[in-house]
Amino acid sequence: MPQSKLLVHPAPAADGGGHRITPASAGWRYVGFETRALKQGAKSKLDTGGDEVCIVILSGKARITASGFDSGTIGDRESVFDGLPWSVYLPPKSAATIEAASDCEVALCSAPASGRFKARVIKPDDVGTLTRGTGSNARFIRNVLPEDAEAESVLVVEVITPGGHWSSYPPHKHDRDALPDESYLEETYYHRLKPPQGFAFQRIYTEDGSLDEALTVKDGDVVLVPRGYHPVGAPHGYDLYYLNVMAGPKRVWRFYNDPQHEWLMAQAPA
Repeated sequence: MPQSKLLVHPAPAADGGGHRITPASAGWRYVGFETRALKQGAKSKLDTGGDEVCIVILSGKARITASGFDSGTIGDRESVFDGLPWSVYLPPKSAATIEAASDCEVALCSAPASGRFKARVIKPDDVGTLTRGTGSNARFIRNVLPEDAEAESVLVVEVITPGGHWSSYPPHKHDRDALPDESYLEETYYHRLKPPQGFAFQRIYTEDGSLDEALTVKDGDVVLVPRGYHPVGAPHGYDLYYLNVMAGPKRVWRFYNDPQHEWLMAQAPA
C-alpha cells in the first residue's frame, strides 16, 4: 500500500536536518516547517528570505544571532515533554546563525511576511498555557505564538496529549476563508512520543469523503493537514507531543466542529 502524501517521515541528513517541508513540497501556499539536530558547537545557517520564522528550541541549548540581534544562550529542556519552550522570532530577510551550546534540536516554523516586526526572544514566561477538554479529551496547550502575539502570518502552539486521550477533538477543521465563522489555515503536526517506540493515530477527512485517511504516526513524523477534520488519538501508556504550525491569508484561528460530533461539546465536565 503506498504511503500517504500527508504523512512525512524524518530523513536525517549529515548536516543535522530532519524535516524540510516547504509550501511547494506540501502542495500549498503558506506553511513551511523544518527540524535541525545539532551537536554541541555546531553552527547552522538560516536565511529567512520572504518568510517570518519562529525557531522553537525543542531540546538542549542554542544561541541565535542575526544582524543586530543576539538571543544569548537559551533553552533548558531535555526533551519536548520537559516544561515550556524558549523560542526566537525572526523577520523576513534575516541572515541568521544557530549555534548549538549543547546537543540540541530546533524547529523552524515559517510563513510569508513583509517585515513588520523585529527579531525577539520568546521566553517560557511569554508562553500561555491552558487545559482544553475534560476527561479523556483533556490535553495541555502551550501557546508559543498565538493570535495576539506580534507576527504577520504564522501561528505556533505545542500540545501534550496524555496516553489514552484524544486531541484536536471533537474533530474540527479550518479550511474555508469564511470569517467570522471559520478561517483558512494550512497546518503541520510534528509528533513526538514518550516513550519513543510508541505510536499514535491521526485521521484526516472531509464531509464529502473526497479525503479520508487514517494515519499511523511514529516518533518524529509530520502530518500535513491541507483541509478537512483532523483528530488525534494517543494509545494508553504513550504520551503524545505535537508542535502545530498554522498560516493562511488571515492570521486568525476560527475552527468549525464536525456537526456529527458537535454534541460532545455539550457534555458535562468529567
